Amino acid sequence: LADAALADAAEQREAAAAFAPPPALVQLAGRFGLSAFERDTLLLCAAVELDPELGALIARCPGQGGRSAPSFALALDLFADTSWEALAPHRPLRQARLLEINQPGATPLTAASLRADERIVHYLKGLNVLDERLDQLLAPVDTADPPRLAPSQQAVAEALLLQLALTQARLPLVQLLGIDAGSKLELAREMCAELHCDLYRLAFDALPTHQAEADALVRLWQRERLLLPIALYLDAEEAQGAPHEAAAAFQAFVARDIGLAFVGLREPLARTVGEALSFEVAKPTAQEQHQAWLEALGASPSADSTTGAAPLLAGHFDLGLREIHQAVARAAATHPRQLQPDDLWQACRQLTQPRLDQLAQRLDPKATWDDLVLADEASALLRQIAQQVRHRYRVFEDWGYAKRMNRGMGISALFAGESGTGKTMAAEVIANELRLSLYRIDLSAVVSKYIGETEKNLRRLFDAAEQGGAILFFDEADALFGKRSEVKDSHDRYANIEINYLLQRMEAFSGLAILATNMKPALDTAFLRRLRFVVNFRYPGPAERLQMWRQAMPPDLPREALDLERLARFNLSGGNIHSVVLNAAFMAAARGTPLTQPLLMNALRSELRKLEKPVNEAEFR
Repeated sequence: LADAALADAAEQREAAAAFAPPPALVQLAGRFGLSAFERDTLLLCAAVELDPELGALIARCPGQGGRSAPSFALALDLFADTSWEALAPHRPLRQARLLEINQPGATPLTAASLRADERIVHYLKGLNVLDERLDQLLAPVDTADPPRLAPSQQAVAEALLLQLALTQARLPLVQLLGIDAGSKLELAREMCAELHCDLYRLAFDALPTHQAEADALVRLWQRERLLLPIALYLDAEEAQGAPHEAAAAFQAFVARDIGLAFVGLREPLARTVGEALSFEVAKPTAQEQHQAWLEALGASPSADSTTGAAPLLAGHFDLGLREIHQAVARAAATHPRQLQPDDLWQACRQLTQPRLDQLAQRLDPKATWDDLVLADEASALLRQIAQQVRHRYRVFEDWGYAKRMNRGMGISALFAGESGTGKTMAAEVIANELRLSLYRIDLSAVVSKYIGETEKNLRRLFDAAEQGGAILFFDEADALFGKRSEVKDSHDRYANIEINYLLQRMEAFSGLAILATNMKPALDTAFLRRLRFVVNFRYPGPAERLQMWRQAMPPDLPREALDLERLARFNLSGGNIHSVVLNAAFMAAARGTPLTQPLLMNALRSELRKLEKPVNEAEFR
């Protein structure tokens, strides 16, 4: 009777396997290359999970010792076509971890309890979702929303698809190279949409460095890609220059057979992995961004009033197509009925600010041209800087200069002068005029004692500034852009490497960079050659100082009649004058009186002493 029942069950199983589509167990056996014995062993373990009563029957079987979990020995007794090879580590039951083996102490392998992996049990029941152990490391990338690629990027995607179609053996690793992580991820989304698979993103710093954990991750991913149509995007922008342990773990991971995998890198790997494919993925060109702005704004209700802003937006912000549509959506949410150019500008700034806030100090520019007291020549140069930033799209793109130049399309300026002569205020005025973010570089956050870290921080800084159209303000620039020295030891060599990197990056920078220093001779002459503007901030004369004294007092400041011409005789810079008026205002507030001449003179005396300048008491009577 038992033999007849077993034969009938086998006949029903074979009949079920002929269904279209076949049952999950049959599909799984085919994908993992399971033998009939391995398939039946896996089914036995899964059956215990699905039918609790089966465990009691298994516990009464010979050799089970009352254990409800099946063992290899039980499978060898129950099934035909047994194979000892099924126990080998390289076979799928153990290699792909379809089964969990509980082998405490000196328990023989054949007597160890077996349990079907929870993910496999769910699959056999028709629930095919990513293993929760991977779900903690991987982030799904939304591929439902159509990818947005510019024509130049679409050409790269088509070339990559052709290469993948020609691949006969295992799928190669695809290195996506370039400085823009968003464009590379967008191209990977396009590939997955074409290949009808889901994309998951793995951060470089999430890769385990412990060998056992890394091996478990690889095996789980290899199993998942046989159960689901999935691909991996490894965000490895920081792989170059990473600590040795992390870099070794990364190299070991990508060297394994992980199926279709994209690796986002700035530069190709120093050590090529197998048949890796490499493709350069750049941001959309300025003209493609211009066209994208026109298309995105042309679909809005207020297209007539906003399409004229497209050249300005494309000239100042370096955005991908998806970011352009996000900016339009943000601006439309502010004024749904009537989209405003100012809203578009603010939306672009909001999209790009977070990347720079981690690297530099953002200044809130409040000064205007009326607040700036400079010689005519310096003022004219500052206005010329602002004009070149505003009209760079027309000159470079419409008038064809971009086709003749591959570097030097940014604007770099040096503000040279003594402390307090208005260099920082001038940078604020330009930022305010152009409505761009102004970031003062914090040298403590950029310069690192570790080799290569300074260049990495500067690279991130310049890249973020280019994308957001921000103005970089290097205060006390001589500390970073100093002269290269004769190489006497390794410290000199690496210091010179940092300066060489800065020289190259400044020349390739497409935005506005302002260097301020009161020690112009200390700058490396190679920097001076690459500067488009040099603005000298000379010490103010009596006429300029008189105007500064007047402008240093806000309209709401209560004051008595003041002799400003007398104050202007003292040789002070604009910054010192501001300090004197501010200190005097606090004295007046403490006394409950308006600002008076004696209070200003007292504050002036303190300022002179602070500057270690001689104080002639006769001038204060």
